[in-house]
Amino acid sequence: MSRRPSEKPAKTCVTCGRPFTWRKKWAANWEAVRHCSDACRSGRYARAKKEKESSGVA
Repeated sequence: MSRRPSEKPAKTCVTCGRPFTWRKKWAANWEAVRHCSDACRSGRYARAKKEKESSGVA
């Protein structure tokens, strides 16, 4: 039986700061998971945010 989304453990992504919840694919290494997505893990999200801020676009 699966848990309700509100009962699943949650963490905050170290790159973007957004909260994310436990997923079955992370069951084996949940303690080591630090990022909410592959984009955050690879730094694509952080680079895009930095470029947007430096170009002066709101």
